[in-house]
Amino acid sequence: MMINKVFYTFLALISITAFFLPFYLISPTNESSKKADVIKKVDPSKFNPIIGTPGGTLKRALSGDAKTFNPAMAQETTSTAVIGDLFNGLTKTNIKTLLPEPDLAEKWERNKDGTVWRFYIRKNAYWFDGKPVTADDVVFTYNDIYYNPKIPTSAKDVLTVEGKPFIVKKVSDKVVEFKIPKPFAPFLQAVGQPILPKHVLEKYVKNNTFPSAWSINTDPKEIIGTGKYKLIKYIPGQIAVYERNPLYWEKDEKGQKLPYITKIKAQIIGDPDVQLIKFLSGETDIYGVRPSDLSQLIPKAKEKDFTIYNLGATPSTTFVVFNQNPNAPIPKYKIKWFRNTKFRQAISYAVDRQGIINLVYNGLAYPIYTAVTPANRRLYDENFYPKYPYNLKKAKQILLSIGFREGKDGFLYDKEGHKLEFTLITNAGNKEREAIGNILKDDFKKVGIDVNFQTLDFNNLVSKLMSSYDFEAVIIGLTGSLDPYFGQNVWLSSGHLHMWYPRQKKPSTKWEAEIDKLFQKAAVELNFKKRDMLYKKAFKIIGEQQPMIFIAAPEELLAVKNKLKNVFPTVWGWYKDEMVFVNYP
Repeated sequence: MMINKVFYTFLALISITAFFLPFYLISPTNESSKKADVIKKVDPSKFNPIIGTPGGTLKRALSGDAKTFNPAMAQETTSTAVIGDLFNGLTKTNIKTLLPEPDLAEKWERNKDGTVWRFYIRKNAYWFDGKPVTADDVVFTYNDIYYNPKIPTSAKDVLTVEGKPFIVKKVSDKVVEFKIPKPFAPFLQAVGQPILPKHVLEKYVKNNTFPSAWSINTDPKEIIGTGKYKLIKYIPGQIAVYERNPLYWEKDEKGQKLPYITKIKAQIIGDPDVQLIKFLSGETDIYGVRPSDLSQLIPKAKEKDFTIYNLGATPSTTFVVFNQNPNAPIPKYKIKWFRNTKFRQAISYAVDRQGIINLVYNGLAYPIYTAVTPANRRLYDENFYPKYPYNLKKAKQILLSIGFREGKDGFLYDKEGHKLEFTLITNAGNKEREAIGNILKDDFKKVGIDVNFQTLDFNNLVSKLMSSYDFEAVIIGLTGSLDPYFGQNVWLSSGHLHMWYPRQKKPSTKWEAEIDKLFQKAAVELNFKKRDMLYKKAFKIIGEQQPMIFIAAPEELLAVKNKLKNVFPTVWGWYKDEMVFVNYP
């Protein structure tokens, strides 16, 4: 069960699944029928949820502690995974059709040109404390939080048209109106941002403490949402416990309350190896499978009564990013290196993507050179974007061409005599990223680059990226988004996750300014072919400039105990997860 979050967030640990599987891994007994029994492809056309039985407990794992319980401040999956089921937006995305559908708003209407929208809030929508959800809550959430210049929320990055905010006003207690400068295609997805309770959070906005409101030290009972589940217990490093929200409005065809599952126990387990042990021992019901796990899982699937679901290519990406922020507390000469396009291109040539895919992902990933993966079927085009095939000789030639010289020790030095060295960090416990870091360290040394590779706690790493900017280079991942528009928090120069140099007051380079323009034009372009081309041009620039050295887009496998019914996972989340139920024998 995953949060349906429209904008990009940092991935703590990527759960990897397969679109295809090497034969030797699928069938140790050489019986092809075993594959069909153990690994299933998700087929949307054949999935229709059945009426379930209420009750039961879902046991799952979380990959790390939340940094915050405040959805407006969450920028990493460790937080969104904890609080995702506690909140709702006016709309949500149907995971099967990938189209918007009602959530807190039961319906909407618009004027002829699509610049004025009215949303009608459900009469039976209540906060956890029993107070009704009203237009005041929506107006407060947008005007006082998302558009508040004192609150650094990523949502702001996707809630503008040509840089202008929506005008949000109350029409009546249950009706709210949005006015937008121009019609634009992703509006209905954009208003899927979580709505927050005015009666609880207004005091924090007024006294300028909202960014620290609902910290992980807050009593879970004080976290007031509208979602399917309430967080009732949270012990950092140990467990999060949820109970079904008795005021939640959805029901099945028989009139039974949804969700069917009444309790969730989520152990906080940072080590994927321990997560695997917990899954096989029956302590958890769901496990994000790594390629290296298949040799253990496939032979045990029948005995342990689980199925591995093949979700296909993921929109998530793994990459290296260098710190180009001129205000960062790192040596200025290193920032000068990192801001040189040819330097970054040289690094890209020194990345053995296919080798990493074979060694780290067991072949279950795609090499990528920009932010588009095969999951983005409209934009994925291998022949359109620049490529940087593994070529250490070319990498070194480029570095020499921009002024580096080889020293007697075999390492490169810049014109001022500074050794070409930097610290590369990633999050501890992510075996894939740790392996990638060691591979890069060895290959970069062959070019003459000395890499100090370190691992850090994930939340500490995110703080360096987003708060102190005290890093030189990092291996990290990002979730994808259904529409490129919702990646504006990464791609716009003013974006909060524009991680090589975030929150720029004006673009620091011509190419960043051009990307800004392309994204702004795409936001108001209603012709999908023209819109897609604008995005492709933007991602081509990103491929040329290499502000992020993209490595691979992993494929995704998910193991689920067969006692869970109505299971339909996808790379975008679970379809109708409220209808999943536990079938006890």
